[in-house]
Amino acid sequence: MTRTLRSAIALAGAAALSLGVMATSATALGAGSEKQGDIKIGLLLPESKTTRYEKFDKPYIEQKIKELAPDAQIDYYNAAESATTQQQQVNTALAKGDKVLILDAVDAKSIQSSVQKAHDAGVKVVAYDRLAQGPVDAYVSYDNHKVGELQGKALLAALGDKAKSGEIVMHNGSPTDPNAAEFKAGAHSVLDGKVKIGKEYDTPNWDPNNANQQMSGAISSLGKDKIVGVYSANDGLAAGISTALKAAGINVPLTGQDAQLDAIQRILIGTQTITVEKPYKPEADIAATMAVNLAEGKKLPSDLVPTTVTSDSDRKVAARLLDPVVVSKDNIKDTVVKDGLYTVKEICTPTYAAACKDAGLE
Repeated sequence: MTRTLRSAIALAGAAALSLGVMATSATALGAGSEKQGDIKIGLLLPESKTTRYEKFDKPYIEQKIKELAPDAQIDYYNAAESATTQQQQVNTALAKGDKVLILDAVDAKSIQSSVQKAHDAGVKVVAYDRLAQGPVDAYVSYDNHKVGELQGKALLAALGDKAKSGEIVMHNGSPTDPNAAEFKAGAHSVLDGKVKIGKEYDTPNWDPNNANQQMSGAISSLGKDKIVGVYSANDGLAAGISTALKAAGINVPLTGQDAQLDAIQRILIGTQTITVEKPYKPEADIAATMAVNLAEGKKLPSDLVPTTVTSDSDRKVAARLLDPVVVSKDNIKDTVVKDGLYTVKEICTPTYAAACKDAGLE
């Protein structure tokens, strides 16, 4: 055998070995899967006025993604309550090459074209907390109709025999938020026929200032002696409402949602009756797990998405809906403190020390 022939055989063998290794690597990865270094996830949250997004949702989601895929790239965007800004942010995420978007929509309807654009580009969309319209791939939230039911039941319980002695005022949240419609429906399913609703408002952008103005208008219109209770869909609205009530010298049952720190403190001093806690970490962990699975080209397991929901664009979406919890003065320690939202020290500042002692928070 000539030297030239031996060299040719050796080169051929090396090439075959190289091809075999490449084939084995491809098989190990699996069809449609991604290496961790290729995982790029865009996280799009709607605003920062509500404290939950920057303090809880963002860090929890990022932490879980990094736990599941340490080399993943996470691009974060906050729309500052602007639907137009969020649409532009989706475009930026797609241009950066993000393969999955975790999207909490400012406006579930107007974001539909952006969701469609992502879908057409082969990018998966996980709807977070609010169900965006369009070809969404998965959705995680709390049972929002149940949230409204719990708020309505708590308001009725607080009103007691005063339920029909006057009128209540309802503040239902942003008309662009599909969750607000579910809270409203849940509350009405409990309250209708059992109370008289003197005034009812939708509150654009969940703005506490708007809620304050609406409540002030309701007091002027109805008269402060006629108002026996207030339904507020979340704690941000309740903050504006409670200021208006205090200015008018009114203290009546008031609901809320999101377990904000200022709401917990209002509950302690009796200017808010309850809030509804939707523990952020379980929801964030599920969204992150969905996103990493989709980024890796995997089918979402049934225990991760055990149900389906239908969006306003009439699409069936694989979903996970969690159970909310009512927080009152009696169970603060067993809910928000136990869940790690706040420490007793954070809640019980000097202003609230006496109320904390009365509630057994020491």
